[in-house]
Amino acid sequence: MSTPAAHVTIVIVNYESYPELRNCLASLIADAEAGHEIVVVDHVSRESAADALSQEFPFVRLLRVRGNEGFAAGVNRGARGAQTPFLLLLNPDSVVDPGLVDRLCAWMRDRPDVGVVGPRLLNADGSVQGSARRFPDFTTALAGRSSWLTKVLPRNPLSRRNLPALEALPGHPIDVDWISGACMMIRRAAFEQVAGMDEGFFLYWEDADFCRRLKQAGWRTVYLPDVTSMHIGGRSSMHASDPSLVAFHRSAYRLFCKHASAPVRAFAPLVYLALRARLMFIRRSVRAQQRNAGRTD
Repeated sequence: MSTPAAHVTIVIVNYESYPELRNCLASLIADAEAGHEIVVVDHVSRESAADALSQEFPFVRLLRVRGNEGFAAGVNRGARGAQTPFLLLLNPDSVVDPGLVDRLCAWMRDRPDVGVVGPRLLNADGSVQGSARRFPDFTTALAGRSSWLTKVLPRNPLSRRNLPALEALPGHPIDVDWISGACMMIRRAAFEQVAGMDEGFFLYWEDADFCRRLKQAGWRTVYLPDVTSMHIGGRSSMHASDPSLVAFHRSAYRLFCKHASAPVRAFAPLVYLALRARLMFIRRSVRAQQRNAGRTD
């Protein structure tokens, strides 16, 4: 249960990322002292690691879960019972800049039609992540965040369209289709109106689905490049790389089937086959890299 002084409930869903989680919680000490509530949903919780975290960060409400129920379900579990007007979803491999929570909270208070706001996320090398995006369409496969074209020519027109975060300027908040769940502040009333995250998404694309449902309910999603935070990315998926790959493609197909118009859904078999082909190609590439790495050891 949230304390009366709290304005924000910070929800962190963890899976085998204890070193990164420790750094994340260390960056939130001032926010805890300011009265914000911090909830960690610890999937496949390891007793010794969880006990150490509880001792070092006694202000954290740690929810220990034996299995891995998925990111969306973890978010819903962490948000359950929150009394605060705002929720902040945060990945455990994030390091929060001082003042980020209060700045996002204050910005949201003045804009009651905004359901979600996200800050500028930086990679460990200081480069900007494509954390603000347009809803997927046929161009996303060619010019999405992790596509070959975006990596080689990041400023091409298709990538700029799909990834507005790469072009956003400080002082110019922009309305976007969706924000990465790695760092996403949500108005609790909006969260409750759409019944939270869709737990049918085990991992990946649940944030895109969530923001689409918010938009359908009349809420805005805004990218705020004035506020920054660091997000390393991909730490939890490192512990289960192949299942994470499978989950990514399954969730992409679920997103397509859930939100495509009736005429477009007629192409579902082709989308399924394309996603299966992409998965097989990536798996072969990963295995080839592993074999080559083995030869050089």
